[in-house]
Amino acid sequence: MTIPTEFLIAALIVVLIPGTGVLYTVATGIGRGFRASVAAAFGCTLGILPAIFAALLGLSAILHTGALAYTVLKYAGAAYLIYLAWQTWNDRGPVSLSRDVPINPFQIARTGMLINVLNPKLSVFFLAFLPQFVDPASAQVTAQMILLSAIFMAMTFAVFLLYGALATAAGKGLRSPRVTAWIRRIAAGAFAGLGLRLATTDP
Repeated sequence: MTIPTEFLIAALIVVLIPGTGVLYTVATGIGRGFRASVAAAFGCTLGILPAIFAALLGLSAILHTGALAYTVLKYAGAAYLIYLAWQTWNDRGPVSLSRDVPINPFQIARTGMLINVLNPKLSVFFLAFLPQFVDPASAQVTAQMILLSAIFMAMTFAVFLLYGALATAAGKGLRSPRVTAWIRRIAAGAFAGLGLRLATTDP
């Protein structure tokens, strides 16, 4: 089964574009180190699975056309991002930038996963994105979708690991309490802004 070059290029561009997952992974890398950023990247990547399953089963179309289902998931995602903003501002939970807080990989990964699971636009994106690179005349449409999805997830994890490594390296020079406080405020503001944006935009 041949992988379209156009898919690889488009997928890489999409993955590289900073979003909530990238923000979370970068903030985690700066504040907690590379090991924590790996957990964040892993969680964000796992959070793509429900959107992929929805696309495979055709549920994304229902989500896209079902105003109530989309709205409920949208506001749940927005509320969670604003909750993360509050936690970040107060330097608490999995988004804490304090090196004194014990690293809990499971908690960090779970937060990253929820960030993507509660984003309805991700399911709609996969519904519109993946079919463009699938041959409808083939008898292996589902197999093609699964393969392309697996490649997209692998690329996401690899790119997020890179973001985490770069953030960790940058974080080593940002150890003063004053700088850390500013980073925390910026990250909190970004989470809040993304949450408000999600709540106020249409599919």
